[in-house]
Amino acid sequence: QVQLVESGGGSVQAGGSLRLSCAASGFTTSSNSMGWFRQAPGKEREGVASIDRDGRTSYADSVKGRFTISQDNAKNTLYLQMNSLKPEDTAMYYCAVGGWKTTIQALRLDTRSYNYWGQGTQVTVSS
Repeated sequence: QVQLVESGGGSVQAGGSLRLSCAASGFTTSSNSMGWFRQAPGKEREGVASIDRDGRTSYADSVKGRFTISQDNAKNTLYLQMNSLKPEDTAMYYCAVGGWKTTIQALRLDTRSYNYWGQGTQVTVSS
């Protein structure tokens, strides 16, 4: 059974940093594409970052240069290092397991390319 459990969210001031973790079970993260998404109140869920089986990463323009996606194969855990946080980064953050559509570069940050989702962890950035 696939399970994803996010942690590491919290409240920080603008300019601060957080590292999100996504502990996976029931499958091997390194054998799948994985992604981080976020959803702010009243907005659609959007892709933030993804990493495929070959380690290739993709980022939303809004987070490039500030966020880094990585994974620890030994711990079967996905991470999202978030630096220089802005108030507009405030959202619920979710990790997800990608399906075959993530082999298409243009779909790597598309929610429809992902099959399993965690419950989310809240990130709040104050100005």
